[in-house]
Amino acid sequence: MALVTAQWHSPTLGMKVSTNVLLPDLGEGPFPVLYLLHGLSDDHTIWMRFTRLELYVRNLPLIVVMPQGFRGFYTNQHQGPEYATYIAKDLPYFIERQFRVRSERGARCIGGLSMGGYGALRIALAYPDRYVSAHSHSGAFALKPRKDGPVSMKEFRQIFGPRPVNTPHDLRYLARQLKRRRGAIPRLSIDCGTEDFLLEDNRRFSKDLTRMTVPHEYREFPGAHNWDYWDCHIRDALVFHSKALGITAY
Repeated sequence: MALVTAQWHSPTLGMKVSTNVLLPDLGEGPFPVLYLLHGLSDDHTIWMRFTRLELYVRNLPLIVVMPQGFRGFYTNQHQGPEYATYIAKDLPYFIERQFRVRSERGARCIGGLSMGGYGALRIALAYPDRYVSAHSHSGAFALKPRKDGPVSMKEFRQIFGPRPVNTPHDLRYLARQLKRRRGAIPRLSIDCGTEDFLLEDNRRFSKDLTRMTVPHEYREFPGAHNWDYWDCHIRDALVFHSKALGITAY
């Protein structure tokens, strides 16, 4: 496989950004794409450095795109950059003009871990016409800062505003709006480790989706909020997305 690090200009952010792109060896394409998002303290290189992702996708006709997400939770900030627009619009526009990829909804999926897990669902639910499926590992779903957590109250309010509930930052709000419009809901997969400090937030979010009759898969596995867990369960996510994309291994 080939790993390309692309630097390109995001019109929404008004700056150059870096993106890692993992390209398959087999076949000529065009290929479907998985957009894979990192967590709060990481960058576009982390999935390749801390997992065996290249090994797991080596026989799949799939391009994996790993963008730089900064610390913005992949949402359009209350006071700051519009990271959701950057990921949902600028990034596919660039990828679909530089690589042999399919551009229809049925060939585009998104996923991530922790902040990126929230971000993947935030983007998929806000732009359901663009993604056939979305997954979250250990998603940071609570719309409030954690005591002694990595996000201060000042940073939290800059990102989400003083009252983020019932705004586009709120995944439950986005799901309700989508249900009300009777739009096509991307296939959703959510998982979390049973020793993860975000477990209760994930359980609560899954229950809320069930209450709203939003179809989704929810699973718990042994493990904590770490790369041992994510390296293991990105394989489950690849199986999930492959079914939604209609692809099989060579």
